[in-house]
Amino acid sequence: QVQLVESGGGLVQAGDSLRLSCAASGRTFSMIAMAWFRQAPGKEREFVAAISATGGSTDYADSVKGRFMISRDNAKKLVYRQMNSLKTEDTAVYYCAARRAGWSTRRRLDEYDYWGQGTKVTVSS
Repeated sequence: QVQLVESGGGLVQAGDSLRLSCAASGRTFSMIAMAWFRQAPGKEREFVAAISATGGSTDYADSVKGRFMISRDNAKKLVYRQMNSLKTEDTAVYYCAARRAGWSTRRRLDEYDYWGQGTKVTVSS
């Protein structure tokens, strides 16, 4: 069982930076891939970024590539997402997700078994 708690959301202006954190519990954290998804108002939840169990492999949605960076600290059981050059279209609730088993990154929602409660990011123009 893995429990996830996100933090770091808030209201920022376009062009600003923000870092989100996801604190995880569970003994298997260092052996599973993690990801961030987001859901904008009136839209479906979508993939943002993923990181492999060791942190050696990452994957990004085209919409955030070059602006967002995902990282993890297995000793502290934390996953981070640094967001730079934020745009108004980045406004969404951001969710941290974990696989039950599997070290490699995935993009599909149904490949992740554990979800945090979400943290809201609002980007104003």
